[in-house]
Amino acid sequence: MIKVEFLGPIKKEAVEVDIKSLAALKEYFKDDEDLQDWLKICAVSVNDKIVCSVDVPLKDGDKVSLLPPVCGG
Repeated sequence: MIKVEFLGPIKKEAVEVDIKSLAALKEYFKDDEDLQDWLKICAVSVNDKIVCSVDVPLKDGDKVSLLPPVCGG
């Protein structure tokens, strides 16, 4: 199982899903209207490392985080 956490202002509880890639995760969330805008602008990390491709493979125990943009000083 993969743990998916939603950080910052994304108001969702963490979930665990049985998937094998970020592409599969994107497909998993495609019908979640609450996430559609966030998925377009969030950075994604796998095990606390920012990734830039949905082709990243995932394995049991991985943690995926959706990181919304922030601003600050």
